[in-house]
Amino acid sequence: MIILPGAAVQVANPDSIYYRYEGLVQRVTDGKVAVLFEGGNWDKLVTFRLAELELVETTAGRKKK
Repeated sequence: MIILPGAAVQVANPDSIYYRYEGLVQRVTDGKVAVLFEGGNWDKLVTFRLAELELVETTAGRKKK
């Protein structure tokens, strides 16, 4: 699994308080990933281990012509 900056990810670790939250990858360094969560009136940048995240399919809502 390759996660690059700009990718949409979801927290897959059920022990995390951010479990199932979705955010955008800001940077990847030494096996750690900084994810930006935006919601309503708050923004939060949180660092996770690579194994705690999974990619989100961003094309799910698009219709093919």
